[in-house]
Amino acid sequence: MKALKKSKLKTITLNDIRKWYPYYDPSKYAPENWKGTAIDILKAEQIPALDRLWCILRREVIDDKTARLFACWCAREALKLVPKEQISPRSIAAIETAERFAHGKATKKELEAAANAAWDAAWAAANAAWDAAWAAADATRDDAWDAARDAARAAARAAAEAVQIKRLIKMLQ
Repeated sequence: MKALKKSKLKTITLNDIRKWYPYYDPSKYAPENWKGTAIDILKAEQIPALDRLWCILRREVIDDKTARLFACWCAREALKLVPKEQISPRSIAAIETAERFAHGKATKKELEAAANAAWDAAWAAANAAWDAAWAAADATRDDAWDAARDAARAAARAAAEAVQIKRLIKMLQ
């Protein structure tokens, strides 16, 4: 899936990034005269992954179609973590509608209807998960377990960010 050609990618400077109000000065990671494209930022391993994604996932950098298709890909990746019997068909339909919309094959009205159905499914699942999580938390109160859980969560997040960066590079090339 190719959303943009590299030749169409906008050149970005540190001053551009500053205009987006990052919580740090971007010269912390790159020389003042640095400039590059979205792909250059995504490949800049000296910049934390979350900051690279923050820079790229904005209207100033990538187009709506690429952003929507990336969001659909992320949603499909997230659904891989959910047991199949717990996945609502409304969620799958919403992703498919968003992909069709990105390709100009669904209307805004269809997109809104799919989004509403997906939100209803998400709220139902979130409420059930919230109840289960509180019950699990009460049953496992222990500092060592909390630390292990936090470490596992951080490792999973880092792995997910790395995969997301690779996917975005592939989409932008």
